[in-house]
Amino acid sequence: MMRLTIRDIQKMKDKGEPIAMLTAYDATSASLSETAGVPMLLVGDSLGMVIQGHQSTIPVTLDHMIYHAQIVTRVTQRPLIVGDMPFMSYNVSEEQALTNAARLMQESGVSAIKLEGGETIAPTIARIVQSGIPVMAHIGLTPQSVNRFGGFRVQGKEMASAQHLLRDAQAVQDAGAFAVVLELVTAPLSQMITEKLQIPTIGIGAGAGCDGQVQVFHDILGMFDALTPRHAKQYAKVGDMIREAIGQYVLEVTNREFPTELNSFPMSDDVLTALREAETANGASH
Repeated sequence: MMRLTIRDIQKMKDKGEPIAMLTAYDATSASLSETAGVPMLLVGDSLGMVIQGHQSTIPVTLDHMIYHAQIVTRVTQRPLIVGDMPFMSYNVSEEQALTNAARLMQESGVSAIKLEGGETIAPTIARIVQSGIPVMAHIGLTPQSVNRFGGFRVQGKEMASAQHLLRDAQAVQDAGAFAVVLELVTAPLSQMITEKLQIPTIGIGAGAGCDGQVQVFHDILGMFDALTPRHAKQYAKVGDMIREAIGQYVLEVTNREFPTELNSFPMSDDVLTALREAETANGASH
């Protein structure tokens, strides 16, 4: 089975075929997502919150991203895998960004990398792309800059902010990004950006006018109670099911109802009798 490429994703936009993208962090989430037909997986730095238990994505390191991306690429065959560049792994200089992007590609096997920022990061995107590494851009609410934004706030509500995002979108496309994530951007502005760009737009909290959507694995399955964003839809309440199952397990162990004979492995009566006789004789000799 051939893995999808950035050209396949572009063809989806050109044909008007909506693009479903989902995060994956481990063998289970990646395998389930692939068998469900997800064409593009993001090994997101959101693992800092849903896997590591941090309050933001900022503590995530490049080594963390490489480790989780290795798992996702190892167990999948078809989806395009995009790996997030974590906080401050590409902001110091273009050389630093290129070196770290190359590490993420070489050591994890992802097909592309994602980084946050618009006009200011466009020269870095261009440098990475020129070196042969596909880049997905990310504008709007950029979680690694959440402290600068003063929280998770919708972007593009005012004229100046909207114009700035339009410039950001054009800049990352001109720099060579193959797609751009629009996060927490007003729906009309997202649609305007989508119509303006030739590359696919992938929305998260950016309305239905984008070329595709990306969601966090744990959010759509109801597995992450610490944050329930408005832009996420729970397609199942797996978290409740897991808690109920674990609670039942604890109860049955406590009441000695588990394991039963169905969960155990027998020994022949002859062997058991011989073993007991041997143990009895051994005890007598001592």
